[in-house]
Amino acid sequence: MFGSLGFPELLFILVLALLVFGPRRLPEVGRTIGRALGEFRRATHDLKRSIDTEINLEDAPASRPAPTGQSARAPESAPAPEPAAPAEPPAAPAAEDRPDEPEAREPAG
Repeated sequence: MFGSLGFPELLFILVLALLVFGPRRLPEVGRTIGRALGEFRRATHDLKRSIDTEINLEDAPASRPAPTGQSARAPESAPAPEPAAPAEPPAAPAAEDRPDEPEAREPAG
């Protein structure tokens, strides 16, 4: 229970505590030590539970199958769609290129 402490060692510790704290304060010290040990046990239990939960959360996505109808990632063979270029109005042709307009014709005369 207490590791390598035997009955004689425990008896010596109890007598020493009785001499140091006295008979009136010894029960109070015992309760305080008991509460501290209980709180330590609860804290270690909570820590162990949270570590186990984190480990299970890390392992869980790898073991779950992908939802039906959806893949975990996009297929590699399909190219990504390119964004559409903004529409620019066509450039007006130069006056020399437009033969039907009066500026493009040579004056008769």
